[in-house]
Amino acid sequence: MDKFLIEGGKCLSGEVRVSGAKNAALPIIAAALLVRGPLQISNMPALHDVNTMLKLIACMGVDVKDTGDMQVTIDSSAINSYKAPYELVKTMRASILVLGPLLAHFGEAEVSLPGGCAIGSRPVDLHIRGLEAMGATIVVEEGYIRAKIDGRLKGAKIFFDTVTVTGTENILMAATLAEGQTIIENAAKEPEVTDLAECLIAMGADIQGAGTDTITINGVSELQAASHSVIPDRIETGTFLVAAAMSGGCVTTRATRPDIQEAVLQKLIEAGAEIETGDDWIRLDMKGKQPKAVNITTAPYPAFPTDMQAQFAAMNCVAQGVSHVKETIFENRFMHMQEMIRMGGKILIDGNTATIEGSTELKGAPVMATDLRASASLVMLALVVKGETLIDRIYHIDRGYENIEEKFQQIGGKITRISATN
Repeated sequence: MDKFLIEGGKCLSGEVRVSGAKNAALPIIAAALLVRGPLQISNMPALHDVNTMLKLIACMGVDVKDTGDMQVTIDSSAINSYKAPYELVKTMRASILVLGPLLAHFGEAEVSLPGGCAIGSRPVDLHIRGLEAMGATIVVEEGYIRAKIDGRLKGAKIFFDTVTVTGTENILMAATLAEGQTIIENAAKEPEVTDLAECLIAMGADIQGAGTDTITINGVSELQAASHSVIPDRIETGTFLVAAAMSGGCVTTRATRPDIQEAVLQKLIEAGAEIETGDDWIRLDMKGKQPKAVNITTAPYPAFPTDMQAQFAAMNCVAQGVSHVKETIFENRFMHMQEMIRMGGKILIDGNTATIEGSTELKGAPVMATDLRASASLVMLALVVKGETLIDRIYHIDRGYENIEEKFQQIGGKITRISATN
């Protein structure tokens, strides 16, 4: 099992090119199941989760070609199976995204109940209820969701009592080929949902309201071949900016989108960072200063993202002052803080709120990654504290960050991957 060995105390400066967004790429790969013909996807990140999703659709007989230069072409014309097996689905919750497209296009689907990071309950009942409202017959048995329809799905009014990103995406994709109009209320507004909608529109879908809490889809009889470029990863962007702020450094992120980073940038300004932006770049400069502690509360977009909570917790560990971090999305997403405490972090956890007292006395220690974003936060903290840190179970970080050690090395981080074969 690979590990990271990190020597801390470095000031990070330079430029980083941001990869395509994992959370946009995964549903767009699933959307390729909606059309008999090629979908060309560019700006595709080279990540473990992306590879798993491509393997998943390939095992159904779908033709997947990596054409190089971050491009993949997917053609489902020769699909011969509508089953997503446990062996692949167990490693990644986003696998549930094939359910809606398979059902809408081919009339049946058999999808294993998903796995993924152990950061709390993420039930699939909202997906199932939405598809049932559109006329699907669904049973959950032997660990699989088995769904069928007679003819086409029917348009329906779907209200989510809890905002769900993957639930919104699944129903959005299914509705593109349904008969009649579907209205999704209390829809997720994340940029990744909007990116999926733009891809579907390029394929011929009739969609209005993506990016708002009400999305209207008028079903069409078929979708056409298309091409689409995945949006930049806003979480990767934020990760490198926060790491620079922690170190007192100056970092520019390239090939990114400032317009979908507002909540994160506002908190970085509050922490004392000077921020400049252009159409596709963001520069953060701390002028060598220690960041100020900031309070955060996670909430659905456009509020502060849960996927940036761990990174800001890391920053608050080395910041001036006391902060409160409140997690409202996932109930088990403070596991990384126990590892930060091993490094000297002064953290008190009470339910879904952590109180963090900043300190300059943290030191490297052996720690263990517990989920994807926790992995990143431990790397960031290790880069700026004194001494050496050995991070175990870094397979988590490979699920969502492309070449993270190389990118940190480019901006002055001393980080080495120790291969399990060494």
